[in-house]
Amino acid sequence: MTFRERLFATIRAARPVLEEPGVLVVGSEVPNLLEPGASSTLVVSQDLDIGVPVARHAAVKRQLPALLPHFEPSLDDPSVWTPRSPRLLELNFVGVDASQDPAEAYVFEDDQLPLLVFGALSLVEPGAELDIEGSRIRVPRVAGLLLEKLVTDRTGEKGDRDLLVALGLLMTAASAELDEFVGAYGRLRPDLRHAVRSNLTLLSLIDARAGMPDPRPQRAAVAQLLRRVEERGEEPR
Repeated sequence: MTFRERLFATIRAARPVLEEPGVLVVGSEVPNLLEPGASSTLVVSQDLDIGVPVARHAAVKRQLPALLPHFEPSLDDPSVWTPRSPRLLELNFVGVDASQDPAEAYVFEDDQLPLLVFGALSLVEPGAELDIEGSRIRVPRVAGLLLEKLVTDRTGEKGDRDLLVALGLLMTAASAELDEFVGAYGRLRPDLRHAVRSNLTLLSLIDARAGMPDPRPQRAAVAQLLRRVEERGEEPR
């Protein structure tokens, strides 16, 4: 079974939650879904991240029983739902709060579905609605999700994976989406702009990893994007 087949099967199984208004697919699977034909070759991780607006938490929680034939909540972390079949991917629920400071995070407490609300996800806005074999799901606008990956200060394996997700987004982005990214970057405060430039620099140097997008052929594109944001200067415009 190919990764694409597993991803599509997971989307079908999680359809009751994914089609809830306001819910977004975020994270590493977005570049896979944005490839032509959702070809899903930009594999970075083996899970599906589901962004839940805190204002929609109650509505999403009401849909959780519909997942039980295919998934079950982890005993250690009920925001993670593990598949009952190896043909499916793990589900990770994360919180989205548009009012949150991008550099901060908090826990939305709930006995059944607690959410870690990542502040950087406040930069994400709803984008295209995709039809994946009859399932209607929504992904973020590329510019915002790319910013989210590049303002997040992570190190080690997780940090490298986030950079490779950013690379996947860059590889699928249209020129207008990159223009939107540069414009949104220009409206960030200085510490977040510094984080974006630092992470783009790291991305231009990162080594290839087995089974993940190869950054080496894309270094010129990364360097060009870095030059564009550097030309914006230090102060928000």
